[in-house]
Amino acid sequence: MQLTGLSALVTGGASGLGAATAERLAVAGARVTIADLNDAAGAALAERIGGRFMRTDVTDPAQCAAAVAAATDFGGGLHTLVCCAGIVLAERMLGRDGVHDPARFKRVIEVNLIGTFQMMLYAAQAMTANQPNAEGERGVIINTASIAAFDGQIGQVAYAASKAGVVGMGLPAARELARFGIRVMTIAPGIFDTAMMASLPEAARASLSAQVPFPSRLGRPDEYAALVQHIIENPMLNGEVIRLDGAIRMAPK
Repeated sequence: MQLTGLSALVTGGASGLGAATAERLAVAGARVTIADLNDAAGAALAERIGGRFMRTDVTDPAQCAAAVAAATDFGGGLHTLVCCAGIVLAERMLGRDGVHDPARFKRVIEVNLIGTFQMMLYAAQAMTANQPNAEGERGVIINTASIAAFDGQIGQVAYAASKAGVVGMGLPAARELARFGIRVMTIAPGIFDTAMMASLPEAARASLSAQVPFPSRLGRPDEYAALVQHIIENPMLNGEVIRLDGAIRMAPK
């Protein structure tokens, strides 16, 4: 699908990977709706790129449906969904202060996995109303997993489980939605230079960078966004997970 004139919805679009994606898709000619909980950052970015902002909690089905409806109205249909909304948690199952809090485990699953599913659900429903292009495509859904889905470290049991679930949804969703001309892809990023990484001491950032075989640095959000654009524009990419990680394989801790 060519992005010029298409409608795109980016969750978690106010910062990090989502913000880079929203900017890149807008530059490529898409009408972009940003869904996020950060009102100030989301509204400011939407204004800068000529898009729309919708305050959205992806754990709330009604808010997910409202974000899809807003993007559909703004863009004359919905053609692309990119799910970047997510949270992280570092907590051991058996820690010094006791066992892993089940409520925090549940929260990570609700945001990262169930939130992604709910956005997929309403976006796919909206995409079925699109007129297919020359390739028969009506839409593209791109989900964000993590290399933690494959190389989960000690203390990442909740986060790794949530992202493994995102990976697991991709192929069956792609197979089911194929009859509507809707593709589903998953990106599993490695260590990227986002706000979370920026908060670390320089020594810690350098240590993480050195673990990446090549290029030996943190990933740049625009490199994630570039892959999103390529997936949208390449119709043969479907039902697959792409690791975007510089060949890193995470150690146990």
